[in-house]
Amino acid sequence: MTTLQPPAAAGARPAGPPVRRARRSWTGWVFIGPFLLVFALVFLAPLLYSAYLSLFRTQLIGGTSFVGLDNYQQALQDHQFWDGVLRVGLFLLVQVPIMLGIALLVALAIDSGRLYGKDFFRISVFLPYAVPAVVATLMWGFMYGPRFGLVGDINEAFGVHLPDPLSSGLVLASIGNIVTWEFVGYNMLIFYSALRVVPHSLYEAAEIDGAGQWRVISAIKIPAIRGALVIATIFSIIGSFQLFNEPAILQKLAPNAITTDYTPNYYTYSLSFSGQQHNYSATVAIVMGVLTMVVAYVVQLRGMRKGA
Repeated sequence: MTTLQPPAAAGARPAGPPVRRARRSWTGWVFIGPFLLVFALVFLAPLLYSAYLSLFRTQLIGGTSFVGLDNYQQALQDHQFWDGVLRVGLFLLVQVPIMLGIALLVALAIDSGRLYGKDFFRISVFLPYAVPAVVATLMWGFMYGPRFGLVGDINEAFGVHLPDPLSSGLVLASIGNIVTWEFVGYNMLIFYSALRVVPHSLYEAAEIDGAGQWRVISAIKIPAIRGALVIATIFSIIGSFQLFNEPAILQKLAPNAITTDYTPNYYTYSLSFSGQQHNYSATVAIVMGVLTMVVAYVVQLRGMRKGA
């Protein structure tokens, strides 16, 4: 007895051989495999190893022992760590709005088309970002010097006594000035790139309606680049919490104003390389990473909600 086979559906393509289907399924993994390998080695492996270290404690007597979450409990009660967190929090609240505000004004000025020599101006503003952070900090640090730098030369030339930028009361503002000088051009480029993709039909419609320049900026340009503003803010928040180069270099010039626990990252570095407390250093780094992630995520949610 012959079994009748159901007719093939119209337009259906016969399935390829199993070997060909297997090759097709592995094609995507071949392309993303190198990235996954680098991501695992550079990001996941150090993160997992830090989490592993944070569960142990090394002592002179007894060696290395498993302590569970005791290091995290110690970090949450560590006044040196939280003083550094409050310090970078103040830095964030003051420096980031100033830096992004200046970058936004520069981007709007260049995009307006009314700035003479805008190409040269754009390159000039962006150029400090090309200077390595170490070089920029050394340069500004020596200019801040009241005895050997620009401040000292001004005091001697004009017979005045300018405040010491490296004093304990002004050093955080001095660091903010260095960071602003370094990253205004970077954020300006983000804002200017976002402004360049705004449809010109919106400007033409606003001009027909009789809207002035400030009205165009507040009603069209700034809302159109809200996504770029949120991204730049998140990057700046992460960078503020990771503040390390500037205080670590200026500490040699102002040892009385900048301590080894001035910022959380500097505190982590000091614990690991000066205090040989690798386990507790890993714990502080993980706590700071989680705190940074939470703050950045909250800012992202608020930015998306406002943009909805």
